[in-house]
Amino acid sequence: MAVRPLEDRVLIKQSQAEQTTAGGIVLPDTAKEKPQQGKVVAVGPGKVLDDGTRAKMSVKKGDKILYGKYSGTEIKIDGDDHVILRESDVLGIIQK
Repeated sequence: MAVRPLEDRVLIKQSQAEQTTAGGIVLPDTAKEKPQQGKVVAVGPGKVLDDGTRAKMSVKKGDKILYGKYSGTEIKIDGDDHVILRESDVLGIIQK
């Protein structure tokens, strides 16, 4: 299945949740916290401005980003967890 975001939305593949704590304790599935970072899979064309032009998107396919904890809508695509959210919900791009 292919999903193409509209307007200023971004499709993100979520990073995997941590399996163990820093001290080495293995976490059960119920105690794992959902990650707040992921990789951009697809980007919409941008928001239409009042003058009819499109705003340029700040993120691009392949960027690793941070996003708000309760941002966006979670969806499953081919068994993988994804989030679709507005560009304004992106908190930052992780630099390598």
